[in-house]
Amino acid sequence: MEAARASVCKKSPKGKKDDLYHVLHKLPYGDSPYVRAKHAQLVEKDSEAAIVLFWKAINGGDKVESALKDMAIVMKQLDRSEEAIEAIKSFRGLCSKQSQGSLDNVLIDLYKKCGKVDEQIELLKHKVQLLYQGEAFNGKPTKTGRSNGKKFQVSIKQETSRLLGNLGWAYMQKMDYMRAEVVYRKSQIIDPDSNKACNLGLCLIKQGKYEEANLVLEQVLQHKVPGSEDGKTRQRTQDLVLEVRSMLSPQHFSDPLGHEDDYFKGLDRWMNELGPIRSKRLPIFEEISPFIDQLAC
Repeated sequence: MEAARASVCKKSPKGKKDDLYHVLHKLPYGDSPYVRAKHAQLVEKDSEAAIVLFWKAINGGDKVESALKDMAIVMKQLDRSEEAIEAIKSFRGLCSKQSQGSLDNVLIDLYKKCGKVDEQIELLKHKVQLLYQGEAFNGKPTKTGRSNGKKFQVSIKQETSRLLGNLGWAYMQKMDYMRAEVVYRKSQIIDPDSNKACNLGLCLIKQGKYEEANLVLEQVLQHKVPGSEDGKTRQRTQDLVLEVRSMLSPQHFSDPLGHEDDYFKGLDRWMNELGPIRSKRLPIFEEISPFIDQLAC
């Protein structure tokens, strides 16, 4: 083990940064507290030792942003989410402006773990407000995201829709189905997908709006919403449709689209209007600005 540690701590010669050991364990090079913390976390699987070293890195100004996020993740795994929340709140001021968005994402995840729904809602509203004001993405139309080690580009409208979807789900945890419905509808206007359509349908069911719920869910079953081909989503949709139809008479099923057809055509027109950014705000925000202003209240 000591030999392995020495291998990590000794920086690989130039041109050999693809060293198999570092690639295999996804380890950075060097002998800093942060590097040793990552070794303890990923190789030794010693979470407590990793936390001690992450603290040392933070206090020593060594990759503070990465150390803070990585430490919070390890703490969450040890059911120390409350401690992780306090750590991020206390030390995020040492981090760059560009890192604040990712720190917010870690906080939201920690709030979920702790069941802090109100805090989660306020932070999600704040993040949506930043997008609306053009203060996110560093003024760019897209940002680079990562998932399972792969990079991908995320647009402002995709990020806005994602945040609104999370906000809708948070409202559902509080059984505030009216606000959840409003949020999910706005999310679907910006960037529709089948999962949020299902959640919107569930919100409508909870409010006794069975006809509206049936119309929304039929869109998924008829493959009119992106992601409708996903097996789990279709099964969930079918289960919800059965629940809805048990509440309705047969006459409601003769025209599955009804007046909602015009609504979805209107969404298409909205989406087609989204062109190159002419200012900090996307055109879609002009359509939903009253709703965004309400979020700030």
